[in-house]
Amino acid sequence: MMDGKRIAVVMPAYNAERTLERTVRDLPGIVDIKILVDDSSQDQTAQLAESLGVQTFVHDANYGYGRNQQTCYREALAAGADIVVMVHPDYQYTPALVAAMAGMVSSGVYDVVLASRILGGGARRGGMPLYKYIANRLLTAFQNLFLGAKLSEYHTGFRAFSRAVLLKLPLLENSDDFVFDNQMIAQSVMFGFRIGEISCPTSYFKEASSINFRRSVRYGLGVLATTVSFVAHRVGIRRVRLFDTAGRKITLKYYSELVGQA
Repeated sequence: MMDGKRIAVVMPAYNAERTLERTVRDLPGIVDIKILVDDSSQDQTAQLAESLGVQTFVHDANYGYGRNQQTCYREALAAGADIVVMVHPDYQYTPALVAAMAGMVSSGVYDVVLASRILGGGARRGGMPLYKYIANRLLTAFQNLFLGAKLSEYHTGFRAFSRAVLLKLPLLENSDDFVFDNQMIAQSVMFGFRIGEISCPTSYFKEASSINFRRSVRYGLGVLATTVSFVAHRVGIRRVRLFDTAGRKITLKYYSELVGQA
């Protein structure tokens, strides 16, 4: 807990058995709620998570990274979290920064905090492939231009959110794929939430998850499409539910009431 606020860490997981224990062990003591959502892994990720005392939820099929996050946030909100930090369980990002990120939200200064691999120049030192680094810089420059923000990167998977952000953003309109991350930042900009950044070292190693070149291209195209949709909605060319206040949001109500009960 921090400043009277409950802190939750959520971990969207798929085949994370080899790095999960290290990730959980390095989480700081201020974390009140630890949640892992297993997207139908082929290894023992879920069983290991439960043995480590992590609240574990398992999808009945591999629905994708974006859908996994939707479940993560829903369960964290249902558990009473005031601040939610997403940590990848592959140890590519250091869990030691969870407290600092949560503190930036808890202070009331920021609504969203991103752990940037670009600030401090740690991306290439940590082993980020050159083509990914170049794509990151080009896509970030493109989005800064058209979204009107000044972020160092839009593509980190390590981020913290206030409860209000997760309840207001129309997250159920987002993709089930990796571009979910980018859509969420664009939504935060559209809805006027305050976004802060913190420098974060990163490590690319054999056990760490990383999308291949083909998936990276698909992600890049998704980023471009998200940006075009953002501009179209903002200037009124067309209504885009991804950025509309009427878009579908996460709800804590899992079922519908029976109709016509006596």
